[in-house]
This record gives sequence, structure tokens and C-alpha cells, in this order.
Amino acid sequence: MPSTGPDSVRKLVRIAVGVLRRANGDVLIAQRPDGKEAAGWWEFPGGKIEAGESVEQALHRELREELGIQLQSARRLIVLRHAYPDKTVELDTWLVERWQGDPQSLEDQALAWSSLGRLGDYRLLPADGPILNALRLPSQYLITPPDISADELVRRLPALPTDALLRLRLPRLADVGYRRLAGQVAECWAVERLVLDRDPALSAALGAGWHASEAALFELAQRPSGASGRMLGSCHGAKSLARARELGFDAAVLGPVRPTPSHPSAPTLDWSAFGALAADAGLPVYAIGGVGPSQLAVAWQAGAQGVAGISAWFGGE
Repeated sequence: MPSTGPDSVRKLVRIAVGVLRRANGDVLIAQRPDGKEAAGWWEFPGGKIEAGESVEQALHRELREELGIQLQSARRLIVLRHAYPDKTVELDTWLVERWQGDPQSLEDQALAWSSLGRLGDYRLLPADGPILNALRLPSQYLITPPDISADELVRRLPALPTDALLRLRLPRLADVGYRRLAGQVAECWAVERLVLDRDPALSAALGAGWHASEAALFELAQRPSGASGRMLGSCHGAKSLARARELGFDAAVLGPVRPTPSHPSAPTLDWSAFGALAADAGLPVYAIGGVGPSQLAVAWQAGAQGVAGISAWFGGE
């Protein structure tokens, strides 16, 4: 994100963005009409948050004025900030799955419903790229206990949430055993939701994702080539989040947000600090550290993609 001066001299322009999603997964996009900046490009509906408005109020108003619909329920999806020489634009993006009325063009914009897989057919604004990643990622990121046995892990897979990422984090397992287990898990867990943390070539061979430690983020010269799965990185602050974004990673894991049983005295972020870091990250960010599914609502409100961890799904760390 370009920056030429301190934030204090830039005007902050806040935009409420609504991603309407049907039950079949299709999302609504709008084409900017002639006469507007970036005319012809496609984007998600929304508009400027006016003085005195909350983001929720602006979202209700913009969807009513642009599309003629009444929003019924929505939750925050991702917050993105883009710094320019004269202003900072904040896209406060919400996922909308319930509304009243049929969306119609009220501002001369073309509208289209598209599956996530077909959005590449449209010239979507580049700033909306992280929104697409957020739509494609689940809200839960499960991490295996470091000492779980292969048999125990396979036995417990059917009880885990099906729409979740699963990272095989087994630092004490030799590479040969890790490869064997990864192949075994890939046979009974959707490989596109499987994340490995050894040689990226193994992830590429299986079509799985890859997770980089914070140290690995700074050792990499570029995003590993050949890997077709999702790339995620562990982060503890703004510097590593920026590095994950520079490398073109799909998401990051940030924390710890709260104390954990294994590290009760470790420095933590509160949700306010997490939200500020996530908004500047430029990519979806999972919250980790003493969180689980019961904290999803507060995590979403803070701008998180969702929650990640061990204990909430597997018991004690």
C-alpha cells in the first residue's frame, strides 16, 4: 500500500461494502457506470459512510439506495485499508445473506450474479482481491495437537467441522511419517482444506495448502512456486503481516489474542489491537490464542476471518 506521509495528514474515507450471497454461493457484483471513476470495472455494492452514521446504518442505506433491498442480517467479513498520497480508504466489508426484495439497478449500474469460480470472467477492482480470498476461506482453522498419533487423528476426523481448514502441525514426527500421514488424511479430508507445514513441494504434490512460520516468512524470497493450495503464515505483529502480504499469501494467523493453557503468561493482543492490525494487513486474518467457535461473533466484529487453534477442537494443548 503506497504511503507518502503520516496518517494524520491524510483524509480517511470510510466505505461500507455489502457482499450479497445467495444460498448456492453466488455473489452479486455491480459494474461502475460511465462517468464514474474506474468506469467499467466491477465491484461489490456499497458507498461512503456519511458523518454521524455507523457502518451498519450506512450499509442499510446504501443497499436500499443502490439496489432497492432491505437488509435483514449481515456480519463483518473483512476490513481493508488502502493508503494513498492524499487519503486513506477503508473498505468495511460485510457479508449479507438475508435481505428483503430483489436487487435491481437504481444507479445505472449493471448487475450480475456470479459463482466465486467465475468471478475471474469479470474485471473486478484490484482492491477487492482480499475480499475474494475472505469469501473462499472458511471461518475455522483447526490445528492438530503436536503429539496426537496418526491413528487418533484419523479416528477423530469425522467429528471435526467439515467446512474448516485443518493444519497438520506435528513437529516431532519425522518427515517420512509426516508424508505418510498427510497422504492418509488427504484420503478422508478434502485436500483443498488440508494445510501442511513441511516442504512446500509436499503441499504442491498433494494439492494441499501450506503454512509458514513467522521466521519462514522472512526467510522466503518469494511465494513458493508450484503450490496450488492456500498459503497461510503465522504472525505476531504488523511487520510479519506486511511480509505475508508482500509474498502474496492468502491469509495470516495473528495472536495470541488471549492467554492459552500452554502459554498463560505470554503477551497478548486484545480484540481492539487485533482489529487495528487486521485492518492494515491487506489480507484475511485468523485470530489465535485462547479462542474457539464460541468467539466467532466477537472475532468477526473485530474484522477477523475467523478463529484458529487447538484446544477448542481437540482439547488441551
